[in-house]
Amino acid sequence: MQAFHDIRFPLGVSFGATGGPEWKNEIVSLTSGHEQRNARWAASRHHYDAGTGVRSLIDLETVLTFFEARRGSLHAFRFRDPFDHQSCAAGKPIAATDQALGQGDGKQAIFQLRKHYGDHIRLITKPQVSSVRVAVAGVEKREPTDFVVDVLTGRIVFQPGRLPPAGSVVTAGFAFDVPVRFDADRLTISIKSFQAGEIPTIPIIEVKA
Repeated sequence: MQAFHDIRFPLGVSFGATGGPEWKNEIVSLTSGHEQRNARWAASRHHYDAGTGVRSLIDLETVLTFFEARRGSLHAFRFRDPFDHQSCAAGKPIAATDQALGQGDGKQAIFQLRKHYGDHIRLITKPQVSSVRVAVAGVEKREPTDFVVDVLTGRIVFQPGRLPPAGSVVTAGFAFDVPVRFDADRLTISIKSFQAGEIPTIPIIEVKA
């Protein structure tokens, strides 16, 4: 990924945003009346509109400063998805056993953070480092004694001598951000009153590594 700024979009504004995942599928209607459906993408791509999260002049000024610092769509950044930003279900605490990362073989040191949605697996590349908890065979491990977290790739790296033994299941719990960029190079701003302003739309789109 090029030109990534490891900074999060203003949290208060992001939690008022709208948006969600998009899939790209191809559907062909056959002469028999049946359909042939093919997936164009291996994973979904998330879109957001943060304009709905701007509620005050302070919010407006904060977003404007952030937009200018990213030079519009040039630099990617972190975005906290208001609907999906933890390894666990909403309202539950993060646990080291939330998501399965793989199985140890006594040699593998690196495991990628991931979240399961049924049989679909989403790779998590921008964890909140202080939130990451890891367990091997159900036993929670300690950072950095047992492992370290790469906050820019979402990889868990076990320390030499601490590698998960063969047959052990490696799991993790975490909070995470989505790597995104602005999907526009211009913001349209208006002042509704002395104490309130608005940016009707702030399009944001997920970027893939």
